Amino acid sequence: MITDWDTFLWPYNEAVNELKAKFRALRQSFLTKGEHSPIEFVVGRVKTVDSIKEKMQRRVISPDVIETDMQDIAGIRIMCQFVDDIYRVVDLLHARDDLEVVEERDYIQNAKPSGYRSYHMVVAYTVYLPEGAKRLLAEIQIRTLAMNFWATVEHTLNYKYQGAYPEDISERLKRTAEAAYQLDEEMSSIRNEVKEAQKIFTKNKGKEKS
Repeated sequence: MITDWDTFLWPYNEAVNELKAKFRALRQSFLTKGEHSPIEFVVGRVKTVDSIKEKMQRRVISPDVIETDMQDIAGIRIMCQFVDDIYRVVDLLHARDDLEVVEERDYIQNAKPSGYRSYHMVVAYTVYLPEGAKRLLAEIQIRTLAMNFWATVEHTLNYKYQGAYPEDISERLKRTAEAAYQLDEEMSSIRNEVKEAQKIFTKNKGKEKS
């Protein structure tokens, strides 16, 4: 049984902070070279103790295997402008040697029945503690801004209905999920124009500062 949650969660907090810093630096490296960054912004969190306990009970996870069976104690979310950017980020993560992709699920090409879309990756990442290296799991969710807006609303509604949505709410969620995806598709069709406009904006912004 875990008695000292602060000690248990500290490596996960460290992993989230390090991964956020690395992915934000990756974004900046594209921008510094005047290139389009597939990463729009990055956020992260560590599950709360109450959330961990609830999931342990719901999924019947023993404390002895929590570090291997609960893959999302550390969570990173990477937001992208375009759907193609998501797969670019996936490729970039596969190419890194400071983490190992151990599992991935494409909910973009294979949306959940609710309409949820996102790309999920579970990675093994090593943090260095006073007593030595510790390898732990973190979940990375990669999605567009439109997908994230829908998922945030659906997550909020889930607190009220606990997944048992009334039929009309469920149908509306599916329709709005499809509408969000259609928005992504339309934006992808004009992405070259958007990227060119962003380059001009960035260049002019630099002149204003000088």
